[in-house]
Amino acid sequence: MIKKLLLKNSLYLLMLAITPLSGYLAGCKKDAPPPPPAAPVAAKPAAVPAKPVQKPVSSVVSLPSVPVNQFDFSKKKDPFKPYVAAKPVESLPTQKQKIREGLPIHQYDVSQFKLIGVVTGAGESKAMVVAPNGKGYVLKTGMSIGKNDGKVTSITSAGVAVTEQFKDDNGKVRREVIKIALPRKQ
Repeated sequence: MIKKLLLKNSLYLLMLAITPLSGYLAGCKKDAPPPPPAAPVAAKPAAVPAKPVQKPVSSVVSLPSVPVNQFDFSKKKDPFKPYVAAKPVESLPTQKQKIREGLPIHQYDVSQFKLIGVVTGAGESKAMVVAPNGKGYVLKTGMSIGKNDGKVTSITSAGVAVTEQFKDDNGKVRREVIKIALPRKQ
């Protein structure tokens, strides 16, 4: 049985190998006449001037020219602008000044306050002053006091030092240190 299969397979392989060879051999005949030579290409005659052609006439009526930009956007709102206008930065300090001007401690000059007591120790030093209207205020280093926005720079057992900044007539910024001393004992 194996021999039969081998024989069958070898016959199939032989047929596959012979089939292309038989086609090749059939195409090669020595008796076939050679192909006829190609016909010579005739030279083109010289260019003959063409007759003028009548201009085509159209039945379409030409329209008047339309302006390129027929829309006017000058009265329209710019879509890239923000809805809310930004407030200038300068408005913030004036608001703080208005708040400070409203406080009673900022209504008087620094020289009008009277120092009545100082507390010094391991922690932060504090001082108590009385305004001309009779109200008392406790001061710490760094607080503002007075009409000219003076800053409390130091508190000692001798008194309180307040620094005010202002511009003089020449436009220079000047600093003035005002000392509020404790009253002498009698």
